[in-house]
Amino acid sequence: MKLVGVTSIQVADEVFVAAAPALSTAVIGNPANWRRWWPDLRLTVTEDRGEQGVRWRVDGPVAGTMEIWNEAVLDGFVLHYFLHGEPTGPLPGERGDDPQARFEALAEENKRRRVAGKDMSFEVKRRLEEGRHVGGPAIPAPAEVG
Repeated sequence: MKLVGVTSIQVADEVFVAAAPALSTAVIGNPANWRRWWPDLRLTVTEDRGEQGVRWRVDGPVAGTMEIWNEAVLDGFVLHYFLHGEPTGPLPGERGDDPQARFEALAEENKRRRVAGKDMSFEVKRRLEEGRHVGGPAIPAPAEVG
C-alpha cells in the first residue's frame, strides 16, 4: 500500500535551547555547518528567516524540503527540525519483488536522517549554551546584556 501525498522520509524533531533566538543565526545560517551536518545533501535556501530559521529545497540522495524553525519560548527557543522527502535512487525491493526489503530500507533511511537532525540540534544547543550553568538563565543576545 502506498500513501498518496505523503513522503517516504518524514522527520520531525525539536529541542529547547536556553539562549536568545538571535544567537542562532550565526550557527544555523552558516552554509559551512549545513555541509558538515548533511554532507550528502544539496541545499538551496527557499526562505531565510533570520533568527526564526531557514527553509531549504533538498536534492541529492533525498529530494524534498527541509526546515529549521526557531520558536521563541520563555527565555530561549525551541528548535524545530523537519525533513520531508523521497529517496532519489533505487531501494532494495523497489521493483516489487521484496516489499519487506523496501520497507526496511526506508526505515533505515528515516533513522539515519533523524539521527543527523538530532546531531545538528544538539550541536546548536551545545554551542549556544556554552558557559551557561545548568538551571541558570538563558544566554542573552549581546544587545540584551547590561
